[in-house]
Amino acid sequence: MKIFLAGASGAIGRQLVTQLVAHGHEVVGTTRSAAKLDALRTLGADPVVVDALDPGSVADAVAKAEPEVVVHQLTALSGPPDFRHAKRMAAATDRLRTVGTDHLLAAARAIGVRAFVAQSNASWMERTGGPVVDENGRIEPRPPADAEESVAALRHLETAVTTITWAEGIVLRYGGFYGPGTGVELAPDARMASLIRRRKVPVVGGGTGVVSLVHIVDAAAATVAAVERGRRGIYHVADDDPAPVGQWLPELARVLGAKPPRRLPAWLVRAVAGAAPVDLMTRARGISSEKAKRELGWTPRYPSWRNGFVEGLG
Repeated sequence: MKIFLAGASGAIGRQLVTQLVAHGHEVVGTTRSAAKLDALRTLGADPVVVDALDPGSVADAVAKAEPEVVVHQLTALSGPPDFRHAKRMAAATDRLRTVGTDHLLAAARAIGVRAFVAQSNASWMERTGGPVVDENGRIEPRPPADAEESVAALRHLETAVTTITWAEGIVLRYGGFYGPGTGVELAPDARMASLIRRRKVPVVGGGTGVVSLVHIVDAAAATVAAVERGRRGIYHVADDDPAPVGQWLPELARVLGAKPPRRLPAWLVRAVAGAAPVDLMTRARGISSEKAKRELGWTPRYPSWRNGFVEGLG
């Protein structure tokens, strides 16, 4: 098939180009930066510069590509990992998940694609019930005030994509990425790994928030399966080992050669960084990916972060 991949130069985008091409698909991959065109071309994509917030730019690129499937992997989650930049990146990503999604959907509808596949994430599943939730779970209806815009953007994306009637609208709620290109990796300049080595990523409160993780190669493989075999609706994509932050973060630090993470009280982090990080560290719920395994025929290479951290960070 011919695939229009919006966000091809991101961490999962680069993996997707490689895997889609290996499966025999033709990929038109977008980037915001002309400096990344050659890298995408080397991976096997036909690269194009697109401003996702410009409806004309999106419409022209999609119309010219004439794809059978549009894959939406647009985020602005890159750059320095300090809190000031994190807030700016979150706001930019929110725009891509609302305005950018609407532009891509309009362009895809205009040419009559077979399927539209979009990135969501499982960080804000409703904070009631057990530690693990399947696709019947909903996004948290009452998030902390400092997360309201981001949670609303996720809700907008999921609703807009799964309610289209002119194509298969597919949403992938990913777990937390790790592995090459994600910042959680062995590369010396990896952003998140650097913070962990400097003990800048603490366990907050009891570290009781349950997180599902997924290696970036496995996340891309599930996405390829959704492109090829997915049906309308939501699929969860994560490994089989959801675990509290207080359990997996110290193990990640150990594998990275760092000292154990500091432990900070929730009240202190809330005062410095806001309520959202505290909520994520103490109240998050993990996800089950049984539907993706059953319906997409997907099996993760790294079924647990325990072996993924040891074998898959390089």
